[in-house]
Amino acid sequence: MENYLNDLDIKLIALDMDGTLLNEKGEISEENRKAIAEAQQRGIYVVLSTGRSIATSREHAESLQLSSFLVTVNGSEIWDAKGELVERNIVKSDSVKWMWELSQKHGTKFWATAIDNVWDEKMPEDILSTEWLKFGFVAEDDRIREEILKELQERSEFEISNSSPINIEVNALGINKAKGLKTVCEKLGIELKNVMAVGDSLNDIAMITEAGLGVAMGNAQQTVKDAANWVTATNNENGVAHAIKKLVLKEE
Repeated sequence: MENYLNDLDIKLIALDMDGTLLNEKGEISEENRKAIAEAQQRGIYVVLSTGRSIATSREHAESLQLSSFLVTVNGSEIWDAKGELVERNIVKSDSVKWMWELSQKHGTKFWATAIDNVWDEKMPEDILSTEWLKFGFVAEDDRIREEILKELQERSEFEISNSSPINIEVNALGINKAKGLKTVCEKLGIELKNVMAVGDSLNDIAMITEAGLGVAMGNAQQTVKDAANWVTATNNENGVAHAIKKLVLKEE
């Protein structure tokens, strides 16, 4: 494994945000900032690949002075360095209405990401006239969460993941962070084998397994650790900086 890691030529670093780049306070540590800046100085692209919408991720990208693409809403949207939309993948509005009704039936909390707003515990009057990117359930009860998962899977029209052990995130079928990164790589003229992807949750597994180097956070769900090539420190221990220094900058 050590030889494999040493032989990799990483040209792009893809970072999840919550539970990965951000600590438990929702902040980017100084150590992470320094490692990202050094990687960029060496000509390596750094791309945020997140379940968040552009509205809640762009500020972080700007604070890091990232000069590349943004993969948002688990790949439902891709944005370029100028803030222009490159690609958008919609979840059918009647499917979102059905999922909202499913959350009401099971009494779960929910949120839904539209192209212009994130709806939390409420929905617009006319769900069917809104363009949707993602729907999310929050169900702390394992039994209820399993029931919802089963009903979602039976429809065979969704990409199902999570961003924490107690939630379910739903995108259009085939839309995930790996697909978003493939598009970014094509635009930049590089291959997925030259990507290091770092994350902690099920919505990161696709990019972790398809990238040349998949890194799980120390705080990642076990399934993610099992899928990764390497496990770094936790998000509260500058795990992103540790991975960049050791695996990309070869400083440790």
